[in-house]
Amino acid sequence: MPKISQSNQYQTVITTFEMTPGTCQDLLDALTSAYDEFISKQPGFISAGLHVNDAQTRIANYSQWERREDFQAMLRSDEMRERNRKINLLCRSFEPVMYDVAKTYG
Repeated sequence: MPKISQSNQYQTVITTFEMTPGTCQDLLDALTSAYDEFISKQPGFISAGLHVNDAQTRIANYSQWERREDFQAMLRSDEMRERNRKINLLCRSFEPVMYDVAKTYG
């Protein structure tokens, strides 16, 4: 489970996916499979969460990594490059962006 805090030194990555309602479940299945079978087993992986909007036209993926290099190594792996080619076919676009936690509330 992601723990969002200004005090941690984790690398936060938020990836947004745009798709049609007709491909939302297929994309969610592909992402779930990627996490279950590969991503969660990579060095530096801490946690992640998948979020689907009500219209099923967007998925937001929040993930945390020990270091940005760990995330980048996972993305550059042959396994993830192949998975991303398939994921790309299920959505209009997707973009992973690295963030620093600036402030938290609650």
